[in-house]
Amino acid sequence: MDEKIISAFKHIKGFFFDLDGVLVQNDAVIPGAIQTLRLLEERRIPYRVLTNRSSSRDTLHAYLADKGFPVRREEIFSAPQAAVHFLRRRKCPSCCLMMKEDPRRDFGEFQETEDRPDYVIIGDMGETLAFSDLNKVFNMIMNGSQFMALHKGRYWKEEIGFCMDIGVVVAGLEYISGRRALIMGKPSQDFFSMALEDIGLEPRQVAMLGDDILCDVAGAQESGLLGVLCLSGKYSETHDNHLNIQPDVILQSIADLSQILQYGGQTP
Repeated sequence: MDEKIISAFKHIKGFFFDLDGVLVQNDAVIPGAIQTLRLLEERRIPYRVLTNRSSSRDTLHAYLADKGFPVRREEIFSAPQAAVHFLRRRKCPSCCLMMKEDPRRDFGEFQETEDRPDYVIIGDMGETLAFSDLNKVFNMIMNGSQFMALHKGRYWKEEIGFCMDIGVVVAGLEYISGRRALIMGKPSQDFFSMALEDIGLEPRQVAMLGDDILCDVAGAQESGLLGVLCLSGKYSETHDNHLNIQPDVILQSIADLSQILQYGGQTP
């Protein structure tokens, strides 16, 4: 293992892991991922699974457990969870939730309405998204509702190729309304701040491993974390080189982290 890579992890006390591209890819467990998380547990090194997936925490926990990951429910920090934390701090305002049914379960404590809600929140709606939905959201924003998005992801990777994420919807609504969306998930600094508060560590003590060089790596770096790019997911130099983002560390996969820990790159 390269000494420079080991040295980069010298002061790291905890880890953030992206779900897709780091732990799983196309629903298949990435080799070494389960073993690495088990090693962290054995050494009592804290970690969180950070994801922009628009799924409830219960669904994410069940998904990871089914794959064999030793992840506890409280070790998952998702974009919907960040939105819930944000809304609680604003004394539970009224909301219009434009997302699939599953993530709505995390928002049960808030009043839902389409009549001038305090916040209109965009999440993944899949192929059910219609022009009428977008026009409804547009009018709510224009009538004074605060515009929130669970994230602004560009795309993800499946076996058939790349798939557009909700960033295209968020950007379009920002353009026509002239209002900037409040982004809850990665790469929002608020998201990383809430995750750091949850894990109880300082930014310089945490490494973020992700396959998205913009949302994961740059987002982490802007929040003071170590930004680690994993090549096991969707990253493509052809598509991402124009962003001019330089990761602090590049790993082939999360399996490399086990070697780093064995070489003493992290002290509990």
